[in-house]
Amino acid sequence: MPNPSRSRVRAIAILAAGAGLIFALSACSPSPGAAGPAPAGNAGGTMPDAHIHGLSVSSETGQVLLATHDGLFDMSKKPAAKLGPTNDLMGFTGGTDHGVLYASGHPGEGSDLSNPIGLIRSTDAGKTWEQLSRQGESDFHALTATKSGIIGFDGALRTSTDGTTWSTVPADFVPTVLAGNPTSDTVLATTPQGIRRSTDGGQTWTTVDSGPVIQFAAFATPAEAVGVEPDGTVHSSGDAGATWTRKGKIQDTVQAVAAVKGPEATLSIWAATASGLVVSTDGGVTFRPVDAS
Repeated sequence: MPNPSRSRVRAIAILAAGAGLIFALSACSPSPGAAGPAPAGNAGGTMPDAHIHGLSVSSETGQVLLATHDGLFDMSKKPAAKLGPTNDLMGFTGGTDHGVLYASGHPGEGSDLSNPIGLIRSTDAGKTWEQLSRQGESDFHALTATKSGIIGFDGALRTSTDGTTWSTVPADFVPTVLAGNPTSDTVLATTPQGIRRSTDGGQTWTTVDSGPVIQFAAFATPAEAVGVEPDGTVHSSGDAGATWTRKGKIQDTVQAVAAVKGPEATLSIWAATASGLVVSTDGGVTFRPVDAS
């Protein structure tokens, strides 16, 4: 007679392996051609014909930035404006202060940066960049900022309080995305096996046993987080990722996610998809193209 416990373990392993394949294909495959017309109004440019690695939306100015294989683009401009040099920005995150960005990846055509580029920082919203550390050593595919500093994954999980000196943190998981908030020390790591969560700036981690298997995650505030499964199903959390509620679904291939709470305390969830930018203003229940009025 089959052992129910053994069968359940085998089923979970199969599901995790399948999720891992979806995560890997989505994270590493290039975009299927041009992503089509996109945002008018607040984000009125045309989507760049490049794979998107990161998305940032400013709560102060509404500026929408896309970090791509071909550099950084300001989607708030019409048409979209290329910012700074051409580099493959594999890792991308905002800092504590307005206009501060961190990135990592590989140098593009015409760039004089080392390969990989290590950690670089911009203090003018992506127009210019300075090299901070690990040039020629690290390509942080996952990167986020917390109250305590920077967390990145370049094959090892590393933390830094100042962006220049680093410590390696023991970890038994490979994060697809690291999501934090610059005013909090809570961090979420998405993995094919489920969500990992840290409340001490990435030093120690626990598994969110009741949470969904999400591929993308983002914080709008220290308490409010959003997550998106590989199939586009959206979840939200009001307790910094400890528990989750299922919402709606994004009907397209998601490449990056951002969440922001503006001056009027309205939560917006943004997603860069294969067809353009979409946004939700009802907590993730419904999404519309950004160019829709």
